[in-house]
Amino acid sequence: MTWHKGTSGNPNGRKPGTGKVTQLRAGIEKRLPAILDVLAANALSGDTAAAKLLLERTVPPLKSVELPAPVAMDGASLSDQGRAVAAALMAGNLAPGQAAALLQGLAALAKLIETDELEKRIAALEGKWE
Repeated sequence: MTWHKGTSGNPNGRKPGTGKVTQLRAGIEKRLPAILDVLAANALSGDTAAAKLLLERTVPPLKSVELPAPVAMDGASLSDQGRAVAAALMAGNLAPGQAAALLQGLAALAKLIETDELEKRIAALEGKWE
């Protein structure tokens, strides 16, 4: 038989579930209740590694939650709005993550305003030369 480059000698491939990892998982699955019982017993008797393993795999980690907090910034300049965010942070009305997000938003808005104003000035200059 001649082998051609790019042609598999086993075109149907390996049958699913016949690999060593699959067999190992199947063997563990059969013994899983006993393994968990031993881990739980070890954790209860003070084995912190067993307790950590059980908790890491069964209890989802806590995530911080930041509730919405209004900040009065009506009609003020961008720098005044930034000061209002900083004041709300200092007063404990805003979480640091919220203040950072608001300040990043204000910075992005400032950049957009700056770009818009530059475009208008360039257009006005170009209009004078035409």
